[in-house]
Formats: sequence, structure tokens, C-alpha cells
Amino acid sequence: MAKEPVRVLVTGAAGQIGYALVPMIARGVMLGADQPVILHMLDIPPAAEALNGVKMELVDAAFPLLKGVVATTDVVEACAGVNIAVMVGGFPRKEGMERKDVMSKNVAIYKSQASALEKYAAANCKVLVVANPANTNALILKEFAPSISEKNITCLTRLDHNRALGQISERLNVPVSDVKNVIIWGNHSSTQYPDVNHATVKTLAGDKPVRELVNDDAWLDAEFITTVQQRGAAIIKARKLSSALSAASSACDHIRDWVLGTPEGTWVSMGVYSDGSYNVPAGLVYSFPVTCCNGEWTIVQGLAINEFSRKKLDATAEELSEEKALAYSCLS
Repeated sequence: MAKEPVRVLVTGAAGQIGYALVPMIARGVMLGADQPVILHMLDIPPAAEALNGVKMELVDAAFPLLKGVVATTDVVEACAGVNIAVMVGGFPRKEGMERKDVMSKNVAIYKSQASALEKYAAANCKVLVVANPANTNALILKEFAPSISEKNITCLTRLDHNRALGQISERLNVPVSDVKNVIIWGNHSSTQYPDVNHATVKTLAGDKPVRELVNDDAWLDAEFITTVQQRGAAIIKARKLSSALSAASSACDHIRDWVLGTPEGTWVSMGVYSDGSYNVPAGLVYSFPVTCCNGEWTIVQGLAINEFSRKKLDATAEELSEEKALAYSCLS
């Protein structure tokens, strides 16, 4: 029997990431090759014409799984009945802008969108925040959508997770699918901590630790970390535009694993509500290693944290606490 369509909202849908993301969703990359979808696309009024152009292209592509498209600049219409919301739209930091200016713009955007999701989204709607500052935008969204469970509001650090997998894959010249269980801890910013201490690579002799195979602690504890932290800036320098294709692909990975589950023995990185695990202050949206089953994520527990890692975990938590204070000062 055919499945009922799932309504997926993409905000900022006429932008670069949105343009890369909506065909992936329509093709089944996010929810599976047997799951029909109805796409809800939201953007700001100045982008209305471009948004309509994206809708025309979706129609022209004749995706078998796509059962309808709502393209709108009205936040209520966009949020009505949605089961999954991918929040790509946000106010980007522009040259000369202070962090507080960016934060206050995004607080206003997320306050409005959270209120609409609160009132009009389907029960148990899952929310993924992509727009930066992603962790803190997710926190603001929760503030103004109190009936959406904190377990249902997440932010994207899968892009950083995938970047870390890619760097190890290139360094060892192995398929990226053979590398697993890297971790991104903390903020989706340059303080994030890409951690390979628990990561392994599939070999003919079984799974081997990444540290053992790379056999270069100096690289793993310095250049590898900064490469992953600054990958977004490197792409902007190369493309003269920010990451779009990889961001869209990792958003699909994040939702797919959340909804359909992570493979046995594998964990992924998600920005989720801290419950105090690993001595991370509760009440921050912080990236942890998680496993997913039956549409629920669970933080992986009991991993050993060495002194080097502890400092990194604390530093990114401190930045998130500062961001939280800044965001809340914009609310008053």
C-alpha cells in the first residue's frame, strides 16, 4: 500500500542551499525511495519570483515522489501541517556587522517562524536548523515553540561530521563509507571539536582505530582539526560562494538517519539539547555523538574523554553559553 505523503518545509528555499536541497528531497534522498513528499517552500517577498522559478523547475523535473508543492512568502501557509521543517533561511553576517547585530536579526526571524510552527505544524513535527548561528537559532526556536518537544529541535553539524569523514578518507586513501564514528562536539563554528579518538576504519582484518592507521598524532591533533573547523571559509574562498551542495546533502543525511535510524554500531553528530552528558551545561544546543532509532535520537554515553578533548569540549561550550546570553539579551 502506498505511503501517505510527508510534508517537508524548507525555508529560504530560493537560496543556494534551498535550490540544492529541494530536488534531493523530491528524489527521495532524505526520506527514502518509497516515501512520497509534499514540499512547502518559504522565502522572503523580494525572492518571490525566484521561488516561483524553483517551483516551475520542480514541476518540470517530474519527480515521481513529489505529490505537491506549496511555494509561498506567507509563514502561516508555509508551516501548515508540516511534518518536517528544515530551517535554511536566516540573516547572514555581512561585512562590518557585529555579532549582536546578526543575532538580533536572526532572533526576530526565528521568533516569527517558531510561532508559526507552534500553531500550525503537524503534531510531533521534527525541526532541523541549518541557518547560522545554527545552535543558538535552534535555542531561540524552542523558546517560541514551547509545545514542540526539545527532542524534536536539532541543528546541523552533520556537514562538519561529513567533512571530518572526508578528510580521514582522503588521508588514508580509503572509501569514505569505510570510515565511521568520528564526532563533532559543540558549536557549528570555528570552536567545534572534530574528534577521531573513537573513530574506526573498516579493513580486511576488521575495524581498526583511525589513530592507529593514520599514525600521525601531530596531524590529527592540529591540522586535521583546523581543516574541518575552517572548511566552510576555504570553500567560500574557492567558490566565492558558501557551501550549498554539501550542506544540502548533509541536511538529507541528518533527517534520514533521524527518521529511518542509524546503522547498527554507527553514530552520527547532531546538535541536540544537552541534558548534562559529558559535563556539557544543560540547556545548550550542543553537538554530540548520537544514535537514532524509531525517530528518536539518543546521546552515545560512556566514551572516554582525555584531557586534550576535555579542554576542546569546554571551550566550545563556553562559546555557546556566550551566544545564548547574547541571544537572550536581544529578546528583552
